[in-house]
Amino acid sequence: MEQFMAPEFWVAVGQIIMIDILLGGDNAVVIALACRKLPPAQRTKGILWGTAGAIILRVILIFFALTLLAIPFLKLVGAALLVWIGVKLLAPDHDDAHGNIQGSDKLWAAVKTVIVADLVMSVDNVIAIAGAAQGAGQGHQMPLVIFGLLVSIPIIVWGSQLVIKLMDRFPVIITVGGMLLGWIAGTMAVSDPALSNTAAWTWVPKVPQSDTVRYAAGIAGALLVLVIGKLVAMRRPKAAEQAATTS
Repeated sequence: MEQFMAPEFWVAVGQIIMIDILLGGDNAVVIALACRKLPPAQRTKGILWGTAGAIILRVILIFFALTLLAIPFLKLVGAALLVWIGVKLLAPDHDDAHGNIQGSDKLWAAVKTVIVADLVMSVDNVIAIAGAAQGAGQGHQMPLVIFGLLVSIPIIVWGSQLVIKLMDRFPVIITVGGMLLGWIAGTMAVSDPALSNTAAWTWVPKVPQSDTVRYAAGIAGALLVLVIGKLVAMRRPKAAEQAATTS
């Protein structure tokens, strides 16, 4: 019980909830699109069953992700992906990614659409949540993942519009979220078994596993996402203007 009162546990829970809020907007859109043609009496059932199936699937994926992150060099790959996801959050591509999601007037067809679409779109959430869970200790990574997901479900399903309005009004939320992903990327990278295990892979330079190194790597990752994200965001309008003048 004392382990669950540790600050690291609740920090990781907070990170998982924030990740789900920031990266879960698409899930609410998928659910709405897939269930839009259902009769009103079945719409709530479609939303609930689709959400339940998507969450169960995500927990299974995160379990495998946590296992895979114990393999050397995969944390480095995961960290690079998290930096890319964080940059995308700060400099989003406005192309419509939901145009191919078809609604259905059959309950289980709509539920299947929600689950399959969520599977395709869950890579960013799964990697980010698995990375956040790494900081909570080996003993209770999955319990906190499940707890964080359960807490965030009502926010994603019923509070998505409120969250979107808050992000529009306070853009700093998105910036903080992107930097959080960079922080997780940095701390994940330095804890890769290839860099931390002194008894194996001796040809790889080792990184001291101290809090100072971990915090420094987290700060470096957060600043990296911020700088790259801002640079990409600044270049996108110029590229759009050039395309408009040449067309």
